[in-house]
Amino acid sequence: MIKLSTMSSVCPDWTLDEVFAGMKRHGYKGFEPRVEWNHSCGIALELSAVERKEMVRRFSDEDLELCCIATGVQMAAEDISVRSGQIEDLRRYIDLAGDLNCPLLRTFGGIWSHAKEIKVMVDYVVEGYSQVLDQARDRKVTVLLETHDHWSNSVTVRAVLEQANHPNLRALWDIMHPQRVFERTTESFEVLKPYIAHTHAHDGTFVEGRMTTLPLGEGIFDHLVPLQLLSAANFEGFFSVEVIHTPGSDHDPDGVLSQYAKEFWNLLEQT
Repeated sequence: MIKLSTMSSVCPDWTLDEVFAGMKRHGYKGFEPRVEWNHSCGIALELSAVERKEMVRRFSDEDLELCCIATGVQMAAEDISVRSGQIEDLRRYIDLAGDLNCPLLRTFGGIWSHAKEIKVMVDYVVEGYSQVLDQARDRKVTVLLETHDHWSNSVTVRAVLEQANHPNLRALWDIMHPQRVFERTTESFEVLKPYIAHTHAHDGTFVEGRMTTLPLGEGIFDHLVPLQLLSAANFEGFFSVEVIHTPGSDHDPDGVLSQYAKEFWNLLEQT
């Protein structure tokens, strides 16, 4: 059965205790911290070995899952020195995930020059991931490539996964972004189906040429068909809410968690 999780970007100012309480109020089972953004949950590379063990204990005591760590690593960074730094960051995040018993780690392809052929960039990205995937296997962590930015097209993501041919590199199906590049949901799912390990959910519409987030079900992006497809495939991973709030801004995390949970269960009943 598909489970519900939230990213820390929904509630960036909440302490971990507040996160746990909010999750329990609204039926969430998984938590996905967005590292690098100074969120108050406290999950970051700087955790000591003792703090990492304590973090594992806290999630276990609450019977909640640290389901994924969302990094900003971009494997398609074309400056080789920048990409080398991204790879080193990814190595450190793999160790963090391993220490925290977190099975999944989100990465991006990132931005690439359209002056280069897609095949060239796919080769480049595969070569980058190949440097860390055995470490990921040893730490029992699966690295995810998200359908996002210049890699929103599902066929391009699948090309990376097929060419890498490693069990510890899989897809994060962000349900919105393939639709933004005019992919039919059924087609996107069929392309990625063997590789989907995690999903992101956020709804919205375009206002004056820019994306504006809306409550789930009130935007232009289809989430019912994706949930129907995932349910039919017996997907047992997470539907992770990605509504982005800036720390210190005026926002309503409890309202977002409540609305997304209610609409998620409503949609799931229709699958």
